Amino acid sequence: MKYLEKFENVIVSSLLVMMVLVVFLSTVELGWIIIKDIITPPVFLLDINELLDIFGMFLLVLIGVGLLETVKMYLNEKKVHVEVVFTVAMIAIARKVIILDVKELSSLTLIGIGAIIIALSSGYYLIKRGR
Repeated sequence: MKYLEKFENVIVSSLLVMMVLVVFLSTVELGWIIIKDIITPPVFLLDINELLDIFGMFLLVLIGVGLLETVKMYLNEKKVHVEVVFTVAMIAIARKVIILDVKELSSLTLIGIGAIIIALSSGYYLIKRGR
């Protein structure tokens, strides 16, 4: 059992290091995209597609930070905090809604996304109320 715990710690630590690298590189890429979009003509003006890409990438970095926090908490406390997982899931669905092109999706897909939002919001409310 002792070896299994050490193995688990090595795996979780490796995941933490890789997640730090991914979040760092994503942040650098987001900065690069913002600078590139600002300096291309027309200077300091962003069109809607560029803004949506930037907001989507920004939320993607936040998702990475949330996952990083989840892995860190698991490494320290050996348990998953459901509240953090719900928060990351809500950020992920918010990102999807922001970058969504409503004209290309079926109404059933939109209803499904709405159901996911309601389910996540209800679950988060019940977790907060339970504490």
